[in-house]
Amino acid sequence: MTGRAVWIVLPAYNEAAALPLLLDSIAKLPPDAAWKVIVVDDGSSDGTASAARSFDRGLPLDVLVHSHNLGLAAAMRTGLEAACQRAASSDAIVTMDADHTHRPEQIPAMLAALDAGADVVIASRYVQGASQAGVPPHRALLSAGIGWLLRARFGLPGVRDYSCGFRAYRTRLLQEALAAHGTRLIESQGFVVMTELLVKLAPLRPRIVEIPLDLRYDRKVGPSKMPTGRTIAGYLRLIVGRSVRL
Repeated sequence: MTGRAVWIVLPAYNEAAALPLLLDSIAKLPPDAAWKVIVVDDGSSDGTASAARSFDRGLPLDVLVHSHNLGLAAAMRTGLEAACQRAASSDAIVTMDADHTHRPEQIPAMLAALDAGADVVIASRYVQGASQAGVPPHRALLSAGIGWLLRARFGLPGVRDYSCGFRAYRTRLLQEALAAHGTRLIESQGFVVMTELLVKLAPLRPRIVEIPLDLRYDRKVGPSKMPTGRTIAGYLRLIVGRSVRL
């Protein structure tokens, strides 16, 4: 892991309170990698971009701003394209939620899995050892139901958690996917983007492994940004192949 740059992509919408806490945890990671952060402020109205720019802990950090809210998929597209343009093919790219519910302390284990031969590492809710604190029961039930449908529909080797945004990728894999798909790599809207990415990567035959996720929903500041009805509809469209060209 020494000498490799790790680009952490943080799509953020109205996370001015949580983002500095997350950045502080990232800044405390072991110095055995060159940590670099890309925050994508997706049209926030609470000063999220300012909160990121004012973080001063010696952490290399770029802030990209959408003039208005375009949704998670657009923010992820902006962040991944920027990371792929700036990163070396031997680097790693990590995506995680900006609301401080994902623990950066798990990133070294994800990078170790990349070093052991994985191309994509998912912090999964559905493998032995995973834990969730503070997740509302209806949210957990919805995630489990959608997860079952996605596994039945796509059946990607090594994947149980299709929707968690906490992942590590070999940069080379994402660069190859962008070269193959161009602007079509991400076509979906909202939270469906994480599933779409896995399906679009599948033709490249990546080795995907999962590690147990330690989800700290009890640290979340403010309400969820996920529009439940639209998200369910988006997954159903993806499952029947009517939302994107897979």
